[in-house]
Amino acid sequence: MVQKYQSPVRIYKYPFELVMAAYEKRFPTCPQIPVFLGSEVLQESRSPDGAVHVVERSCRLRVEAPRLLRKIAGVEHVVFVQRNVLNWRERTLLIEAHNETFANRVVVNESCSYTVHPENEEWTCFEQSASLDIRSFFGFESALEKIAMKQYTANVKRGKEVIEHYLNELISQGTSHIPRWTPAPVREEDGRAQAALRDPGSLEADGPRGAPGPAPEMVVTDGDKLDADYIERCLGHLTPMQESCLIQLRHWLQETHKGKIPKDEHILRFLRARDFHLDKAREMLCQSLSWRKQHQVDLLLQTWRPPALLEEFYAGGWHYQDIDGRPLYILRLGHMDTKGLMKAVGEEALLKHVLSVNEEGQKRCEGNTKQFGRPISSWTCLVDLEGLNMRHLWRPGVKALLRMIEVVEDNYPETLGRLLIVRAPRVFPVLWTLISPFINENTRQKFLIYSGSNYQGPGGLVDYLDKEVIPDFLGGECVCNVPEGGLVPKSLYLTEEEQEHTDQLRQWRETYQSASVLRGAPHEVAVEILDAESVITWDFDILRGDVLFSLYHSKQVPKPGPQEPGGRASGPLTDKGWVLGVDGSRVEAPLICREGESVQGSHVTRWPGIYLLQWQMHSPPGSVACSLPGVEDVLTALHSPGPKCKLLYYYEVLASEDFRGSMSSLESCTSGFSQLSATTSSSSGQSHSSPLVSR
Repeated sequence: MVQKYQSPVRIYKYPFELVMAAYEKRFPTCPQIPVFLGSEVLQESRSPDGAVHVVERSCRLRVEAPRLLRKIAGVEHVVFVQRNVLNWRERTLLIEAHNETFANRVVVNESCSYTVHPENEEWTCFEQSASLDIRSFFGFESALEKIAMKQYTANVKRGKEVIEHYLNELISQGTSHIPRWTPAPVREEDGRAQAALRDPGSLEADGPRGAPGPAPEMVVTDGDKLDADYIERCLGHLTPMQESCLIQLRHWLQETHKGKIPKDEHILRFLRARDFHLDKAREMLCQSLSWRKQHQVDLLLQTWRPPALLEEFYAGGWHYQDIDGRPLYILRLGHMDTKGLMKAVGEEALLKHVLSVNEEGQKRCEGNTKQFGRPISSWTCLVDLEGLNMRHLWRPGVKALLRMIEVVEDNYPETLGRLLIVRAPRVFPVLWTLISPFINENTRQKFLIYSGSNYQGPGGLVDYLDKEVIPDFLGGECVCNVPEGGLVPKSLYLTEEEQEHTDQLRQWRETYQSASVLRGAPHEVAVEILDAESVITWDFDILRGDVLFSLYHSKQVPKPGPQEPGGRASGPLTDKGWVLGVDGSRVEAPLICREGESVQGSHVTRWPGIYLLQWQMHSPPGSVACSLPGVEDVLTALHSPGPKCKLLYYYEVLASEDFRGSMSSLESCTSGFSQLSATTSSSSGQSHSSPLVSR
């Protein structure tokens, strides 16, 4: 594979003639570049009028590689041939270089140019490109490629410093101006004779007035080149190879993309997301550009107006900036009724609102870059989880959240600079176990999570936010205008017809199983747990009647019954001989669930074995039996007319390994979470449950 390098445009704020005088000081040796051992002129020529000066040099460079590699190669230095064409009339220097050493195994080509700045003739521009093609090298091709590119990019940076060093030296010696070249007056016949005698190679370099020479791709033109000073000022510090990747990807888009070319900050985010792997970043960016075009995302901020309901109940908004100048977005997730919002405006409206927040975030980053005079390409998000409970584990809501995470990760990479999560409750590890596998590792490393009041004091919010902007609801003095959220009234929900139109009801129904419960004939689901500290989660809606929900641990395997997807038995599973306290134990207190209620909960298992989720008709107080209904009771209930309860339910088992892994990742996010982590992990000694009844 051929490795390529392309530099940005580097600008010397000195006239071309003075820069050329500094450049000549690099030869025949240059102490400022230790790997440059020296050079000798192979041939030299000038045009008759002195306008074009052609020099061909042999340059020796020391090999900086492991001793074993140098020993195998049998060389301590390599030889490059460099051809310089200096055109005083056009004020250009074109440099072409290639390797002579190992030319049959390794091909290195380099092109450089010094030209006059297109907007200021007293400044000089420099550009550089190179390619490396390692065909074979004693089995060390990959190692040589890495070493060569590392050394090359190091010398690129050093090269500019050397020119600036010699410029300062010339100025300190009193040379601050060198007159431009002017042709000597010649008679007409002498001019014709000189033209005929010109060196053929120099004619190619001289060319017609206004043309820079044989490398037109190196000419600086407005809008299609990146200035190194602009990169440093507006995009931040990049290594030479990172600069090269940015320039190559930008150039590729200019040549192939038919739509609007993304801003440099946007392109750079995709490169960072793929660790500056050019092909991977290009693929990711192309897919995102197609997505933006398909959904007209470029027009979102002009066309999207959130419904009044979202503005009132969506508990999120922008709030000044963090200590580094990043825009700050506050989300009071614990106060937000995600289920109510989805039932009132639909998943697509919520997604569109999230996208508008991301679009606004990019816009605010540009504004803060101008305001603070330094590159700001990402924002900070402060998430308050006070009030987070099992209601937020409503499965369609979790699925919608995962979808939003996927869309944002694919199309807004590297826009999140830091995520501060405060007041995380005990239920948070369960939610984290569900969503963390879908979050990119680079993004997860930006999470800082605090439980309880750990966010207060040193190491907390004051390390990331100025005291003047910490919201009042977190103990600060700043009034925060972010909506407080709250429960969405049922009267604002979409009708079933409206939900059917958006295909929302069908998607939700596919998530749940339906069941009927008769008096004396409960509905039971048997779940086999292989490892302690696994997590059983449940989510069910009571459609008709009142139900008593319980969770049992059984010592015996229940009789086979109707099989659930995945091979888990369901229906009435236990016989009359099953005795509570003998054959099994109740691990969750019975929970009365009324008609119309929605229940979400979880249980961290203490032992492996069979766990039974049971729904039975609610009986009056004092009539709860100490044993489960028997077969005769079930058969009698099935053949006798009477009231029937209906429910939709969903359950999931989070494997112990996944749950412990998520706990470990939480602990690695910040020490502020360790207290909560220890509390949740104590389930090996006792069960942990978080049931919650909502509407």
